[in-house]
Amino acid sequence: MHDRRPARANSVGLPRNAPGRMRGLRRCRAALGLLAIPALTLAAAPTSHEPASLGLEIPKELVEAPDFSLPDVTGRMVRLKGFWGKVVFMNFFATWCVPCREEMPAMERLHRTYKDRGLVVLAVDIREGAKTVRAFTQELKLSFPALLDKDGSVAYAYGIRPVPATYLVGRDGKILWRAFGSREWGSGSARQYFASLLVGQTR
Repeated sequence: MHDRRPARANSVGLPRNAPGRMRGLRRCRAALGLLAIPALTLAAAPTSHEPASLGLEIPKELVEAPDFSLPDVTGRMVRLKGFWGKVVFMNFFATWCVPCREEMPAMERLHRTYKDRGLVVLAVDIREGAKTVRAFTQELKLSFPALLDKDGSVAYAYGIRPVPATYLVGRDGKILWRAFGSREWGSGSARQYFASLLVGQTR
C-alpha cells in the first residue's frame, strides 16, 4: 500500500488565539477536527468519486464551512458565503512556499476550465501584504481571486498549519474534503473528478 499523504508542505506560524471579531470562526474550528481522517486510510478505500491518487481527507459527518470576509489584492471584500450555490475550491498558500507556487498553474487551469460550470477557485494568502501577493499573481498569470488573511485568523479557524492546504466546499456550504500539501490538480483523474462533481454534486 502506498502512502498517499503529500510529502511536500511548508509550516506557517499562526496565532494561538483568533481575534475577537473572528470568534465565530474559532468556535467552528473544533467541528473541523472531524476532518482529521488519515489520508492513507482514504487512499486504501476511496469514495466512488474521489480519486485515490489525491489522498483527500473526508469528514466523518457534514460540517458547514466557517464563513469569512477578506479583501482581495485590490481591496474588494469577498465573502465566502456569497458563493453558496457553487462549488468552492479554497486553497491556503504563501508566496514563499515552493509547493504552493508549483500547484498554482494547475489551479488556474481548473479555474479556466470549470468556472462556467459552477466551480469557484479562491486562493487565501496567509499573513502577507497586497503588494507581495499581487506581484505573485501577476507573475503566474492567475485570474482567480487571491484573498489576504493578514492576521492569519481565517487560517487558524480552518486548522491550517502546513501550506499549501485545500478545502472543497459544496453548493450547500458543507465541507466535502480537505488536502494538506500540494496535489496534482491537473492530472487526468483530478479533471475527471471535477467534471463529474460539477454535473451534479457528488461526495
